[in-house]
Amino acid sequence: MPEGHTLHRLATLHHRRFAGGVVRVSSPQGRFADGAALVDGHVLTRAEAWGKHLLHHYDSGLVVHVHLGLYGTFTESPAPLTNPVGQVRMRMIGAGRAEQAFGADLRGPTACEVLHRPEVEALTARLGPDPLRRNADPDRAWQRIHRSTRSLGSLLMDQAVLAGVGNVYRAELLFRHGISPRRRGRDLTAAEWGELWTDLVELMRIGVRRGKIVVVRPEHDHGAPSYAEGRPRTYVYRRAGEPCRLCGATVLHSVLEGRNLFWCPTCQPG
Repeated sequence: MPEGHTLHRLATLHHRRFAGGVVRVSSPQGRFADGAALVDGHVLTRAEAWGKHLLHHYDSGLVVHVHLGLYGTFTESPAPLTNPVGQVRMRMIGAGRAEQAFGADLRGPTACEVLHRPEVEALTARLGPDPLRRNADPDRAWQRIHRSTRSLGSLLMDQAVLAGVGNVYRAELLFRHGISPRRRGRDLTAAEWGELWTDLVELMRIGVRRGKIVVVRPEHDHGAPSYAEGRPRTYVYRRAGEPCRLCGATVLHSVLEGRNLFWCPTCQPG
């Protein structure tokens, strides 16, 4: 599932390409036909991301909400677009504010719907602070974390606690700070949370700038290759059974609340 930096990159791209102009919106697949008709021909005023949610705001006050989920993806192409290929839930075609008009096809999202502003406000109110938003308040997350008996591995993935963090950032952030994913939230100190938040903000900003998750410090960026071709190295994510890059201990794996969990038992004791 795409993590928060991916949605922020998409929001920036869509704002640059579509905002300020009329957008033609359709649903070649048909599943979003009614929603598309409500915003088709309107001006997109802005695109933004909240955690893993993408929001397209139109001059009518309506907002298209997209959650990519596990399989959702946008493909971007210069206009005019060719005939749709596959199950295109939503197609956007801009009027071309700059030299070139663009289109975007959305396939396979978990959610693609039109919301009114009160519904958007209710959606964002359910989310924890997003480290990539300028007004994010880390204390909101801390107030939930330090009172909880749930594990940090669980809390960091809870979008109501912290918006935009997925499995990779969860695993790598805890490793970088030597914290076991099994430690309870209430056992984390305020100083530790401050360090986690600061590091998370920087890591996710790097993800936005570079278009990929980069978590391994330069002095450790050697040795065993990445878990997948074309991906940066990780410390523990998808490295179960391999030696830790720092201490050589075997990286462990388990399943927590249906998601894969990776950690080093030596570097992350407890």
